[in-house]
Parts: sequence; C-alpha cells; structure tokens
Amino acid sequence: MLWEDFINSYWRDWRTGDKNKDRDRLDEEEWVFKWLKEYSLLETQMPNTIEMAQLKKLRSLLWNWVQAIVQGNSVYGEMLEQLNIYLDKGPVTRRIVWKSDEQAEIKLLPIHSGWEQVMAEIAASFAVALLEKEPTRFRICENPDCLWVYYDDTRNRSKRYCDDKACGNLMKVRRFRARKKAESEGE
Repeated sequence: MLWEDFINSYWRDWRTGDKNKDRDRLDEEEWVFKWLKEYSLLETQMPNTIEMAQLKKLRSLLWNWVQAIVQGNSVYGEMLEQLNIYLDKGPVTRRIVWKSDEQAEIKLLPIHSGWEQVMAEIAASFAVALLEKEPTRFRICENPDCLWVYYDDTRNRSKRYCDDKACGNLMKVRRFRARKKAESEGE
C-alpha cells in the first residue's frame, strides 16, 4: 500500500539497531523515482527543500497515527480533519478507462502533478485503509530495531513481525540466546 511504503521510507537497521545505519529513503533519488513509478505518481522531480519538509511532516503524522491506532487510542476525528487538508490539495477528475478490450472502469485521475498531489495520494491511500479496511490490523513490527509498519492480513490476526523470515527469525535467535545466557549465569 502506498501509505505503508511511504511511512517505511525511513529505514532502520533492523539487524543491529545501529542508528548510524538508518536511512531516509526520501533523500535517495533512485528510491524516490522507483517508488513514484511503482504507484503511478506523476511527479518527475525530486522535492525541493520545502516540499521535502512537508513530506517528512506527513510521514511523521502518519507514523504517529499508526502508533496511536496500534495502542488502541481513538484519534479518528483529528486524523480525518488533517487528511482532508491534504486531500484538498490534490484535486482529481473522473475518467472512464479501458482495462481490456471489453472492460472499462471509472478512475480518479489527478488534475495536475506536483508534490502536493503526491501527498494527497498518500493521504487518500491512508484514508481508504482507515475507512475500508480494519484499522485493528495495522501493526508495527515487534522487532524494536525495525519498527516497520504493515497491515496484518493473516486469518487469526497474529502476525507480530513485518517479515517472519527476517525479523521473526532474528527475534527468535535473540530470545534463544538470552535464555541460554540466563541459564549459564544461573549455574
């Protein structure tokens, strides 16, 4: 989802927790253009200083909201008001587009490009998830060095890590080593 990838554009060193290895992918031109292309966002230039500050402010806002949702706090009224401010800056028009030779659909297409439009699309993506999905499934990886945001689409809502093979295995090894260390200190 667009909003997830946007929040996760601040990458933490999930293996060691070394803050010096954390990266802000919004500052990386290659990542930004790949991300824009992946989500069919029309912007073709890197954000200027003001736009970058606005993007990072939006990312921080979304991160704080996800944290509040995960902790069970209700901040929906405030969220929706703020999201509307971003949505107002990204007007769209309806168009009928062909999916295949025989099938068409109505799409909302941006009226213009620009970083305000990109932020409106991010806000819309988050709003759709908030209103059409189950916010109780929003998660933050339990690896304290990762903190990746994801949507838990498992049947029993039990997913604890963004990736069981990466963070899940790492945390399992850490728990195992901590138990072994505690056992050896107890002898």
